[in-house]
Amino acid sequence: MSEAEWKTAITDISPGNIRIRGYSITDIMERMSYAEAVYLILKGERPSKAEAELMNAILVSSIDHGASPPSVLGTRAVVSGGNTLNAAIAGGVLVIGDSHGGAIEQAAKIMQEWADKLDSSGDNAAEVAGQLVDRFKEKKRRLPGFGHRLHKVDPRTIKLFEIAARNGYSGKHIELCKAIEKALAEKLGKELPINVDGAIAAVISDMGFDWRLGKGFFIISRVPGLLAHAYEEMTRERPMRKLGPMPYEYDGPGEKQV
Repeated sequence: MSEAEWKTAITDISPGNIRIRGYSITDIMERMSYAEAVYLILKGERPSKAEAELMNAILVSSIDHGASPPSVLGTRAVVSGGNTLNAAIAGGVLVIGDSHGGAIEQAAKIMQEWADKLDSSGDNAAEVAGQLVDRFKEKKRRLPGFGHRLHKVDPRTIKLFEIAARNGYSGKHIELCKAIEKALAEKLGKELPINVDGAIAAVISDMGFDWRLGKGFFIISRVPGLLAHAYEEMTRERPMRKLGPMPYEYDGPGEKQV
């Protein structure tokens, strides 16, 4: 191998041949769903029936959440400014960060770190969850993946865990996630139900995915929604229309002389 080349374990290509993780792309096209192919390319192996069903549910669950999320406003604003479709989608994706779309990554990191205590300490999920909530309460930090600004009970969480239970697929991360929900209610005196980000974080952790892929799951899921919003903005709205909070109130300094 020359110095100009590098190694990759993802895709092998040659004339007339494309193999993803060793599987022919034409076989994948015919015998795998999109969700299964996503699992394959990220994990490096084919999913089980349960994992395939859960992956499909994950990708559908965050496909869109109305016109108000920052990524959607970003996409529509870029279109409204007279830019191309690819720029609009990129603009929306660039808005995704720690405060919007980042909770899956943050929650998965916490769950993976604290789930290890179930093995090392011998404590049960309720005890570990209580310790975790106490730690965050002391630091006055909010636990990502719990509570929602709109939903008192996130229907996507219920369905995702229902699919996991139906397939007999529930590991220590899902167990810990549910225990954290109970600990939050007991120690804070208010209900902070598991939201879809927390549920996804628990499921992908039980699947063995690294927490650093968390934002990626949200991006893969949300891009079709951003595409739909971009197209709607192009075809239904005037360019450079009013987007965001209007009217606004100016509260800066008064008139000044140069």
